Amino acid sequence: MSSRRARPRTLDTEYTSAAEGPGADTERMPRDIVEARGAFERHLALERALSPHTVRAYLGDVDGLLGTVARDSGGLAGLDLAALRRWLAEQRSGGASRSTLARRGSAARVFTAWAARTGRLPADPGVRLVAPRPHRTLPSVLSVEEAETMLTAATSGAAEDDPVAVRDLLLLELLYATGIRVSELCGLDLSDVEQRRRTLRVIGKGDRERTVVYGIPAERALRRWLDGPRSTMAGPASPPALLLGVRGGRMDPRVARSVVNAAATTVPGHPGLSPHGLRHSAATHLLVGGADLRSVQELLGHATLSTTQLYTHVTVERLKAIHDQAHPRA
Repeated sequence: MSSRRARPRTLDTEYTSAAEGPGADTERMPRDIVEARGAFERHLALERALSPHTVRAYLGDVDGLLGTVARDSGGLAGLDLAALRRWLAEQRSGGASRSTLARRGSAARVFTAWAARTGRLPADPGVRLVAPRPHRTLPSVLSVEEAETMLTAATSGAAEDDPVAVRDLLLLELLYATGIRVSELCGLDLSDVEQRRRTLRVIGKGDRERTVVYGIPAERALRRWLDGPRSTMAGPASPPALLLGVRGGRMDPRVARSVVNAAATTVPGHPGLSPHGLRHSAATHLLVGGADLRSVQELLGHATLSTTQLYTHVTVERLKAIHDQAHPRA
């Protein structure tokens, strides 16, 4: 097995202006807040090994909190339970949704726990913070027939003399076959593919490594891509990426999203399908087909089983069928 790829880390250690976000209305932040923000970013990126996107998301939420504290108290010492509640109340009054408030409250609790643990706060006020829970929305999924329609259309459109179409077919097949995230798929290298076993070595969130499997249709699409189209698109400076862009570089996740969106136009009633929609579909179809929740959790790379349980929303009909077959009083 090849050595693990390290995620690229980007750190910006100079913070001299006020953080953007709710409550950040001062020209400059107090020095202790500036220092804490920079150290928190390094903690997220280097110690917790979060992706740059996740680090930016945490900081975007925490910036508003720190701006409020700087405005009202003038320093990090003013970050207490009252400040947390005041910050959330201001956002609620400003029209923030329940999901936004829940996310920002979670980010604030991560920050205050870290600040208390590192001695920047005498105690953790976040443990007593109660933020609204988001309404859990059901994920949009394709039916098995709709997924088949989309992939059949992509297969028929993947002419041998069109390397982009062959690549796009592989992208769709792997997303649906494995349920991996689009960022994980675009991050795959050739060395991560084990064709004999039909497995992929995936580096997921938090740099956690897992192995996922794919089926025969995805295997056929992979062979088509590797038998010629990939070398056609590759250049002297191309990386060892499995999927390449038209200029020979690693495929951008934004391009992958546009490919999925375009493919979804062949399925009536599913405009704007995202790669995450294919991930939802793969998980749902596995559960409907009889896979246990723990196996699906491992395949998707979820840290907790509760996240995977969201996909059980369409398995009620299967549960009814099992009940009818197995229960003596059905």
